[in-house]
Amino acid sequence: MKPLKISLLVVGALIVGTLLTIRVTGLAPGHPSAEEYANAGRSARPGLWLAGEVAREAVTNWDWVNEFSDAFGENGTELETRTWYGIPHSVTVLLVPREDKLYLMSSAQTFRLNNEFPYGKAWWRNVERDPRVRLKIGGKIYEMTVVLIQDRAEVARLRGGSDPIVKETDADGNEYIAEEWHYWRVFQRNVPEYGTGLAP
Repeated sequence: MKPLKISLLVVGALIVGTLLTIRVTGLAPGHPSAEEYANAGRSARPGLWLAGEVAREAVTNWDWVNEFSDAFGENGTELETRTWYGIPHSVTVLLVPREDKLYLMSSAQTFRLNNEFPYGKAWWRNVERDPRVRLKIGGKIYEMTVVLIQDRAEVARLRGGSDPIVKETDADGNEYIAEEWHYWRVFQRNVPEYGTGLAP
């Protein structure tokens, strides 16, 4: 029994040591090319903690985020969500800036449509349970809170008038849902009050 206990202690120490190291250094999600992403069934390797300097200044215009809108490049934006078991789950995401407002968008396609929202993606479940997230944009970390936009008309407006439920017709003439889009409004937290410089 003694060798088994020692082995379990060694394995436990290695796991804890590895997690503590990753907590400091970060483990970014994968950034596959568009082709690799498609070949993997529209999936990419998730990450854990995101590393970077935490931004403390209030942002009043988010249009500069367009510079980091390539979802398949190393310069893309990343989202860290909180899991129920305490180890973050991070993914690459698409952001939609509208001057003083910032939105996060994501879609369900292929096999993900088999599950009702928010069960199509792990990070959707995470933000529905705990909306506090961290965004990495241009090397900096922004501490944010996300709020799901439940008004389909507003989502359509953000999509330039396109319906968030995208339907197509198969070879037999049957209509089916090909995509389902979701948007979240993103708000900064842990920054001074806008315009006054005073803590909220």
